[in-house]
Amino acid sequence: MKKTILLAALLAAFFTQTVAQDKYGHLNFAVLIASMPETALADSTLENLQKQLTQEGETKAQAWYAKVTEFQKAVQEGTMTPVQQQTRQSELEKERDELIAFEQQMGQAIQAKREELLQPIIDKAQGAIDAVAKANQYKLVFDTSVFNAILFAQETNDLMPLVKAQLGIQ
Repeated sequence: MKKTILLAALLAAFFTQTVAQDKYGHLNFAVLIASMPETALADSTLENLQKQLTQEGETKAQAWYAKVTEFQKAVQEGTMTPVQQQTRQSELEKERDELIAFEQQMGQAIQAKREELLQPIIDKAQGAIDAVAKANQYKLVFDTSVFNAILFAQETNDLMPLVKAQLGIQ
């Protein structure tokens, strides 16, 4: 009986000591990504793409609007037959639908480019976090940028300086 109690006490002490040795850390992943120089370049590239596509869309919209104005003028002047009016109106509606589709494609193109540009940055940041956590024997690293998920963090370490050093960021 005494051996069982002694064994239970030793096991409890062992597990308590093991749990006490676990290290936990935290960092704000969004701030880390924003502080990486590659992010500024990606943002600039996305901004240029958005300006280019917006300009293209505005040019198409202005051309369409000019056609609509011309059509309205012809209708008011009575220079078009009803059949011509209906045909031209159908053509203008089709062009309008194409403009709407272009706008949707523009949003999708920008989103796809954003993912293409940011994924390597995210992978690099995650690699640095993994390296720091392993090198410093952290069991868990919490991301404090996710809706302020950490409301209380006792005895955790902010890994931001270590991860930035790993990435060569000041």
